[in-house]
Amino acid sequence: MDMKKTWPLLPAKIKITPENKCGFCTNSKCCTYITQEIDTPRSKYDFEHLLWQLAHANVQAYKDDEGWTLLFDSRCMHLQAGGRCGIYNERPGICRDHSNDHCEYDSPAEDGFELYFNGYDSLLKYCKKRFKTWGQQHK
Repeated sequence: MDMKKTWPLLPAKIKITPENKCGFCTNSKCCTYITQEIDTPRSKYDFEHLLWQLAHANVQAYKDDEGWTLLFDSRCMHLQAGGRCGIYNERPGICRDHSNDHCEYDSPAEDGFELYFNGYDSLLKYCKKRFKTWGQQHK
C-alpha cells in the first residue's frame, strides 16, 4: 500500500508496525462488522438458505481461501467517535487476540475474496447461473 497516497501528512520518519498501526486507522473498519464461518453451500437447498440470509438487511457473504463466511455490517457499540475503543482495558478476548498484521488498513478485505455477494440480488444472479433449474418448483 502506498502510504503517501493514503496518509499525505504522515511524517516519513514514522514506520507503520502492527504495534502502532491501529493508532493511524481513522475508520476502525475491523470494528464495524462481524463474521461467521458457514459450511460450504453445495445444493440448491443450501443456496436457498443462504439467499434467505442475504435477504436480511446488512448481511453479505463471501468465499475466500479459508471457506465461506457470512458478514454482518454491525458497528461495535463501544466504538467511540474518532475510532477508539470505549472499553479498551476490558475488551473481550477476541478483540485482544485480533491480529492486525494484515488488515483493512493495508488493503480492503474484498481483495482476498474469490466470490462476494453484497446482498440478495447478487447471490440470486449467481444461483441462476450455477443451477440451470433454478426457479423451477421442487418435486
